[in-house]
Amino acid sequence: MVLTNTSFSGRSRKAFLLAGLGLAAAATAGFAQDSAPPPADSTAALQLPETVTVFGAPLPSVVKASVIVNGEVITQTDIDQRLALLSLANGQAIDPAEVDRLRQQVLRNLIDETLQIQAAKAEEIEIKDADIDRAVKRVAGNVKQTPEQMADYLAANGSSIRSIRRQIMGEIAWRRLQSAKIENSVSVGEDEVKAVIDKLEASKGTEEFKIGEIFLSANPANRDEVLANAQKILAALSQGGSFVAYARQFSEASTAAVGGDLGWIRPEQLPPPLEQAVRAMPAGAVSQPIEVPGGYSIVAVQDVRKILTNDPRNAVLSLKQVSISFPKGTTQEQASARVSSFVTASQSVGGCGGADKLAADFNGEVVQSEQVKMRELPPALQEMMLPMQVGQATRPFGNLEEGVRVLVICGRDEVDAKLPTYDEVYNQLNEERINMRARRYLRDLRRDAVIDFR
Repeated sequence: MVLTNTSFSGRSRKAFLLAGLGLAAAATAGFAQDSAPPPADSTAALQLPETVTVFGAPLPSVVKASVIVNGEVITQTDIDQRLALLSLANGQAIDPAEVDRLRQQVLRNLIDETLQIQAAKAEEIEIKDADIDRAVKRVAGNVKQTPEQMADYLAANGSSIRSIRRQIMGEIAWRRLQSAKIENSVSVGEDEVKAVIDKLEASKGTEEFKIGEIFLSANPANRDEVLANAQKILAALSQGGSFVAYARQFSEASTAAVGGDLGWIRPEQLPPPLEQAVRAMPAGAVSQPIEVPGGYSIVAVQDVRKILTNDPRNAVLSLKQVSISFPKGTTQEQASARVSSFVTASQSVGGCGGADKLAADFNGEVVQSEQVKMRELPPALQEMMLPMQVGQATRPFGNLEEGVRVLVICGRDEVDAKLPTYDEVYNQLNEERINMRARRYLRDLRRDAVIDFR
């Protein structure tokens, strides 16, 4: 048995930003099967790699101000530590040729974050340390660390727990500010809700797409510069960069806090330039920068499904994961015999009842996870598990660094497609309008700010 050593070393790093920091509610659009705002990733407890292989810098000593936003200082250290978070989220070092450009984009994000926090304070919106502490604890828990351990990890990699706390504060401030200043002024009519439901009924069987977006605002004066930045972001994504991480750090849409997630939408719900692009894209594709009113968008088609049509990938699973690990420095040749034995034993695991024995035989670990949506598993695992029955185990997958594992299906509930409720449609339309007004509100904050570049 040859152990293909595909590296997933960035997985645990990505969890800091991708699994932990999305505090704002997801902007959901489209309601065919699971239109309610999505819960936390149901696969998080399994710590699965994003790509499945199946077996068959110290801080600077001098801190100086870079920008003063309405009297509040953003230092070079703030910029460098946030840039380090981006590197951790992508699991790879930033290309030196890209550092200066990314530093400028991070600075723009920090300015927006500062304006959002200041605006919340002006409205007497209090964000308590306890609120941030809870979020930090959740982030650390997602990577099986304490907040103290995570702080040490971040410091060792050029960032800091302070940088994450600041980002969390910005997200909480912006969400609460929208609630206080925007949500009460938005209204949705009963006729609008009914029109959406009627359209969904008429669209049964047609395709809808799960979309991610990175939006960069532009005006006639800086359009060429923004397009060049968008092309560089696209190049980074094509080299393995995380779309979610880049959306969080660079997108200027209100969905940036949730990694650019637009939810499930039909192409006709998008602006015409995006609609045309999405219709021609397969699942997993990322578009070229597309000019839209107000700037440029990069869109990712993350999944495709048919409206109001049953899909076996909507099944909700109960799983047991059995994983075996290898000492640091183990070579593929040294691991091959153990992996071969694990492959053979897993083929006759004997259902979930045999998972514990399999783990004991190989000195492994068992993790049980309930309510796992098959659609949220890595694509290679979805294809493998679609025809599987309760009690069967997947073929082993993984690598030397993060271990080799199998998933045993303990339960499987099929989910029938159904029309969204009136309240679900109302909430989605309401959220869309809040997001649009939030973008305008942030634009006004930028316009009125006193920003002194040093």
